[in-house]
Amino acid sequence: MAKKSNLEFTSDVILYPLLMVMSLWIVFWAEFRFGWQLKYFGIYPQKIEGLRGILFGPFIHADLKHLFNNSIPILVLGTSLFYFYRDIRWKVLILGMLLTGLLTWIIGRPALHIGASGVVYLLAAFLFFKGIFSKQYQLTALAFVVVFLYGSLLWYLFPIDPKISWEGHLSGFAVGFAFALLFRSNPIPKRKYAWEEDGFDPDSDPFLRHFDEEGNFIEHLPEEEQQDTETPKKIVIRYTYRKSNKSNEEEDG
Repeated sequence: MAKKSNLEFTSDVILYPLLMVMSLWIVFWAEFRFGWQLKYFGIYPQKIEGLRGILFGPFIHADLKHLFNNSIPILVLGTSLFYFYRDIRWKVLILGMLLTGLLTWIIGRPALHIGASGVVYLLAAFLFFKGIFSKQYQLTALAFVVVFLYGSLLWYLFPIDPKISWEGHLSGFAVGFAFALLFRSNPIPKRKYAWEEDGFDPDSDPFLRHFDEEGNFIEHLPEEEQQDTETPKKIVIRYTYRKSNKSNEEEDG
């Protein structure tokens, strides 16, 4: 029997990523409903007032397509982060978002940079490189899943579209890679089984007792056979009553 692991799916694993996605949609709805122009709260590089976009920029999106393209990756990658890296998840998410915004403010073009794409690249890069560096099969598999789902994001690290903030993508990717190196010594705990513990007694395990020294399976243990012979078997007798044909004929007459 395996010992209880902290890699259990609890409500907070999906709750916080879901709340973050909901906050993006609420901001977008409020902007559309009340006619607000929140894009001016985005990151504007090399300007002091543009620093406010580090906090507000990830929650602002240009249109519905932009919002939808960021919502699904944040939910998937955020849930993976909160499930596998519970000890460092808030550091990666909050500090990573702030550093991504700051780096975008430093290297970005003189334009308004909005959207949570930088956070998506932050999470994707961190999960991929952390999985590779960890040399643990669960995290390595997770790294390849990230590549399979979001490998095409690599194209948008380069200035292929003037309307896309490739600087924000590159900043998130760089911060995610740096965090994977920084938190390299924080792997997930390996699951340890009871028979791997020091001082484990095989005779105390009811399953292992069914194997002899040569590894052959014993269907019935000697004490079980003895118990079967000592326990008397119960005999159950059932009685069935049927009305005779003779009595039926007398009643009919």
